[in-house]
Formats: sequence, structure tokens, C-alpha cells
Amino acid sequence: MMRLPVANRILVALSGLALLAGGGLIFVGGLDLYRRWHLTPPDGWPLITPQAVVFSASDRSRWTNEGWWWPAVIASLTVIVLLALWWLWAQLRGVHPGGMRVGGASPTEGVELRDHALADAIAADAHHLPGVHHAKVEMTGRAHHPKARIALTLSPDCEPGAVLQALSHGPLERARQSTGWGQLPTQVRLQITSHKPRRAD
Repeated sequence: MMRLPVANRILVALSGLALLAGGGLIFVGGLDLYRRWHLTPPDGWPLITPQAVVFSASDRSRWTNEGWWWPAVIASLTVIVLLALWWLWAQLRGVHPGGMRVGGASPTEGVELRDHALADAIAADAHHLPGVHHAKVEMTGRAHHPKARIALTLSPDCEPGAVLQALSHGPLERARQSTGWGQLPTQVRLQITSHKPRRAD
């Protein structure tokens, strides 16, 4: 599966090339450089004179009376919007480190730890902490500087401060020791499990 930074670079590069090519055509044609420099563009080459347009009136109205034209236009625009929304959703999800080297300052040669494996291990360890009803962990950041994002669902009668301290000295400390990392920046989100209100006597 292609990582998000690689996909972003490819998308930006392709968009940049398309914009550069389109801008170059408009620039050369708008300044009438073909005539000034005595250049002969290929047959059917667009925008060769300052008066040229991208689509002529006949081109714009060629298929408008066809029954398939407007459904095809709407379907194409729908696909473009869905792709744009998918790309935006991928950005909001953030970057995942993928394979991370273990061993601290002197990483073990050829050994990588997958971000999902470490996230599952921290979540399973955090789930056994007193007062934790559910734990979900996600690794973010780069492979050389990973971060942890933890969501804990707590029991109604537990103390959040004690849970955070137990998390720091327990699962997070064991994760740092097992990987050899000096630090693991962590963001923790706490919420209380839903429960029925009790009537006081």
C-alpha cells in the first residue's frame, strides 16, 4: 500500500506538471511567440494565437443535445468530488510511521517494528490498567520520530490522574524500554464510559 507522503508527492508533481504545461501553452500562444519566433506547431496544436480559445463554440455545444452527455458530465464531476474528499480524508487521518527501527541511537540492523503491532501492544497493556474500560492506540508521525495517540475509556469511579500516571509509568515506559527509544511523545484523550444514573437514597 502506498504511503500518504509518497502519494502526496506524486499527486503534487502530476498537478504541477499539468499546470506548468497548460500555463506554458497559454503563455506562448498569448504572446504570439509562434509567429515571432517563426515556429510551426503541430497540426491541431491548441492556443497558437492570442485570439485562440481552448474550446470553440462548436466544441462546447457538440454533444449537448445527446442523451448521454449530461449524465456523463455529472458522473465525471461526482467522481472528481469523491476523489477530492477521499484525499482530504486521508490528510486528516494523518501520517503513520509504518516500519520503525528499534534499538534507540544504534538501531538493530534489519529489524523493523510495524506501527500497528506497537499500537496493539500498548493498547493491550493499557487495557489492563485499573479503571480503564477500553483503550485504543494509534501511531502517528514519521518513522524516525513516532508519536502515540491514545484514547482511553474510563470507569465512572476512577481517578483520571492516577490512570495517566499508571499509563506513563506502565505501558508507555515498557514501550520505550522494549524499543530502545529515549522518548515517545504521547497524546491522551480520556472519556468516561456511559452508565445509568443512580438514585441516591
